[in-house]
Amino acid sequence: MEITQEQKLYGQIVQKAWEDATFKAELVANPLSAIEKLIGQKLNLPQGKTLLVRDQTDEGTVYINLPTKVNTEDVELNEEQLETVAGGSSLWPIIIGPWVPTPTFPITTVEK
Repeated sequence: MEITQEQKLYGQIVQKAWEDATFKAELVANPLSAIEKLIGQKLNLPQGKTLLVRDQTDEGTVYINLPTKVNTEDVELNEEQLETVAGGSSLWPIIIGPWVPTPTFPITTVEK
């Protein structure tokens, strides 16, 4: 499995926040600005999207992030998937799963 640019950026941000308390505080207060300073590039969030950072480093607390519900109404199945469904198998592993937590912010960089 290849690591995406978003996953690489996410890893870089988390690592920096773990190592630098000042960066972490700025990241929570103003995420876009903190990330732009870190990578030296302007970020372009999709229109209508907000970047929100929550500090979840308290080991005494369990956090649950609720992702956006997957829309399966307009999904078209390929031949193999149709055969699986016809055989009575569940759609869960085909369409939705397995769920792997990854950053869900499609951010593109804008060259200066």
